[in-house]
Amino acid sequence: MVRTLGSGRHGDGNGLYLVVDPSGARRWIVRVTVKGQRNKQGKPLRTDFGLGGADIVTLNQARDRALEYRRMAKQGINPRYNATQEIPCFEEIARQVHIERLPTWKNPKHGQQWINTLAEYAFPKIGRLPISEVGQPEVLQVLLPVWTEKHETAKRLAQRIKAVLDVAKSKGFRDGENPVTTIRDARVLPQVKQKVQHHKAMDWKDVPAFYAQLAAKDAMAAKALMFTCLTASRTSEVLQARWEEFDFEQQMWTVPAARMKTDKEHRVPLSAHMLSIVEPLRALRSDVVFEGQKRHKPMSNMAMLMLLRRMQLSDITVHGFRSTFRDWASEQAGVSRELAELSLAHQVGSQVERAYARSDLLAQRRELLARWSDYVTD
Repeated sequence: MVRTLGSGRHGDGNGLYLVVDPSGARRWIVRVTVKGQRNKQGKPLRTDFGLGGADIVTLNQARDRALEYRRMAKQGINPRYNATQEIPCFEEIARQVHIERLPTWKNPKHGQQWINTLAEYAFPKIGRLPISEVGQPEVLQVLLPVWTEKHETAKRLAQRIKAVLDVAKSKGFRDGENPVTTIRDARVLPQVKQKVQHHKAMDWKDVPAFYAQLAAKDAMAAKALMFTCLTASRTSEVLQARWEEFDFEQQMWTVPAARMKTDKEHRVPLSAHMLSIVEPLRALRSDVVFEGQKRHKPMSNMAMLMLLRRMQLSDITVHGFRSTFRDWASEQAGVSRELAELSLAHQVGSQVERAYARSDLLAQRRELLARWSDYVTD
C-alpha cells in the first residue's frame, strides 16, 4: 500500500501522514498540537515533525513514533526540543542498500559477496553505530587491519562503506564529506605494492594426455571441463550456458552480454569436437546445457575444480586453461595477438581503436579453435 500511493500527502489517522514527492521519495511526518503553547499569531502551536524515510521506517514504526510525539504534545512538551531523533545504524542502512541494489548485479553471487564483505569486516566494529557517527577514525578502524594483508578485499570494503555512507547522506542522516573519500585523498592508508597473481595453468604440451583422461569419464563435470578447455571460456560462461544460446545449424554458441565479463555479446564458433560434447546432452531436455544435481539447474561453480582435485591435479585451475590456450596460440599456432585475445573475449586496443575495429574476426577464430580442438583431441 505504502509503495503504490501517488504524489501528495496521505493521512493514516491521528496526525500521521505519508508525504510522496513528485520524484517518488517517500517520508513520514506527524502533525501535533502542543498543549498550552501558541505560535506568534496567538493560535495553538501546531507543528509537523519528520519521522524518517518510508524505505527505512516501516508503517508500524512510524505509528509508534507518532504516538510518542502526540503524548509529549498533550503534556505540553514540545517534541522539537525534547524528542531524540532516531538515527539508523550503519548495518541497517547497509542492508537496505544491498536490497535496493540486488537488481543491478549480474548474478545473486555478486550481491551476496557485497553484503558478506561488510558483514565480516565492518558490522562487528561499526555495525550498531548510528550512521551519523561514522567518521574517519571508525572507517580506519575497519580498513587498517586488512589493508595490507588482504588488499583487494580491503579496497572493495572501502568502496562498499563509501556507498553506504553516500546513501545515508542522500536520506538526510549525514552531512559533510564522505570519510572514505577524505582518507583516500589524504593518502592516510599505507601504500601497498601488489604482485600480479596468475591462475595456475597446465603446459599446453600436456593438454592432449589430460584431455584423454577426461574423455574417459562419464561425469557431467568432465564434459563441462572438456567443453571449457576446447572453447577457452570462463567457468561461469560454460556452467550457465542454456540451449537457446546454441545455433547448431550455424555451429555457433552466442553468450549474451549479461553473462560476459566485458558486458559484450561473444560468439564462439563450435568445432566438430565441441559439438560432439554438447549435442548428446540435448537428450536430457534440461533448461541448462550442463545440468547439476537439481533439475534444470547448473552445476556448482566448484564442480570442475573439484574434479581436478580428484584427479590429483592440485597445481592448476580451471581458469588456467585460458592461459594454456593463449600460450599455445602464440607459441605453436603463431597467430596474431589480436586474434588470440579476441578468442578469449578480451578487449583489444584503445577505446578509439575498438570503435573502428567492429569485426570480431569470426572466420579466423573458427579456424583457430578448430586447430586447437584437433590438437587437444589428437
